[in-house]
Amino acid sequence: MNKVLLVIEHHAEVSPVNLNVMTAALELSNTIDAVILGHDLNSLATELKNLNCFDKIWVGDNINLTYPLAEIQAPILSELAKNYTHVLFPATTYGKNIMPRVGAQIDSQPISDITKICAEDTFERPIYAGNAILTVQTQDKIKLLSIRATAFDKHVSEKLAEKSTEITNLPELSFDNRLSSTFKSLDAPKLTRPELTTAKIVVSGGRGLKNKENFQIIEALADKLGAAVGATRAAVDAGFVPNDYQVGQTGKIVAPLLYIAIGISGAIQHIAGMKDSKIIVAINKDPDAPIFQVADYGLVGDLFELVPAFQKYI
Repeated sequence: MNKVLLVIEHHAEVSPVNLNVMTAALELSNTIDAVILGHDLNSLATELKNLNCFDKIWVGDNINLTYPLAEIQAPILSELAKNYTHVLFPATTYGKNIMPRVGAQIDSQPISDITKICAEDTFERPIYAGNAILTVQTQDKIKLLSIRATAFDKHVSEKLAEKSTEITNLPELSFDNRLSSTFKSLDAPKLTRPELTTAKIVVSGGRGLKNKENFQIIEALADKLGAAVGATRAAVDAGFVPNDYQVGQTGKIVAPLLYIAIGISGAIQHIAGMKDSKIIVAINKDPDAPIFQVADYGLVGDLFELVPAFQKYI
């Protein structure tokens, strides 16, 4: 019987992306445990228990785990993984940082960015910027998987019979003082809008905004709609907005109910990060821009005239 371990991502609170990973986990087994590593985790462990999802929650609480360094967390997860058939990570920066090191330590080939569970040993993942789907079958005893959250709905706990979740502290943790990397500082933007990967509406801007000052047009529209702000790599590289705003193959993957692309031509790398959005609206002055090929609604014209006019009706 399959036994699944879900590695929990958290910051100040449990990340909503864990609920999407939970949906994928349920396709593999109804026996699902979770592990959360960090410091001062009592409230987060209780929050996880109240989700009514897990049979057991492993808690690794230590001041050395305050920041998610792969060198520190991977040995703990590697030891715990030996008791499971599947270990699931979110396909986020956190999961991409930790999972490969765990794979090296337990001699298991990680499979990343999974968008479909075909069988307990067979999975689908996108390649070539999402233009092709690769079916992967693994014979590894322990299967390490990172789940693309946008491919799975958020799990609703009412779907399961009530579970008597057990919270268990991990055995005494030891740490190697000879680590080659140490935490220095965290430079993260303070969010005043919805988080990009979980927002229901995303307004994104591209090179067509021309400069950093003009990007305020995007931010003003997003604020009126209660939306998150995104950007293309070109806009990020030009310094219009921070890297945390980037949507695309090398940025964040989003799938909101509504995606508004403004001044974005539609490079394949950007489309790979937003093409699963439920409704896509594109505004661009070039009628032949590739973005119109994936858009549900397209408006050809000058964004500096159209967007302010559009805002008057909100």
